[in-house]
Amino acid sequence: MLAGTRGGYTRGFILNKLADKPYNTNQLAEALNIDYQTASHHLDVLANNGIITSTYGKIYFLSKDMEANLNDFNQIWEKINL
Repeated sequence: MLAGTRGGYTRGFILNKLADKPYNTNQLAEALNIDYQTASHHLDVLANNGIITSTYGKIYFLSKDMEANLNDFNQIWEKINL
């Protein structure tokens, strides 16, 4: 999902941002300096895999499972993001 996939790096940045606070697609695109469509695509991938969830108004946040494994993600992200 992250290290060995095309787009994994962008998804890692998105997860890193969502660990701080919830965002909508536009806010994430601006915060990461990426195209809105790119942000939307990666949010869909993460949501379809149960890594993030969203509210009715499309505010995205980490899923309960991802929150439970956030320390593992942070360790992996540190190694990837050197």
